[in-house]
Amino acid sequence: MFRRRESVPFSFVAEADRFRSNVTPPPRPRSSVSEKAGRTLVGLAVVAGLAGSLLLGLPALAPDQSPSHGQQTEAAHGR
Repeated sequence: MFRRRESVPFSFVAEADRFRSNVTPPPRPRSSVSEKAGRTLVGLAVVAGLAGSLLLGLPALAPDQSPSHGQQTEAAHGR
């Protein structure tokens, strides 16, 4: 069977790691005061929501101080 003796079929593949672009991207636009304030307010709202859910959820997760086993269901009365 006939084989070609090329190391790489395309020269640009072999030179891809050495390629450097001489075009620089444009600078990022500076954020305005209103954008910074908006981001800050969104961050504060997220933090306040997490803190509020934690404060409101902790009493529900706390174990009962005086468990009352005296209550029985109606199914237990029939036995």
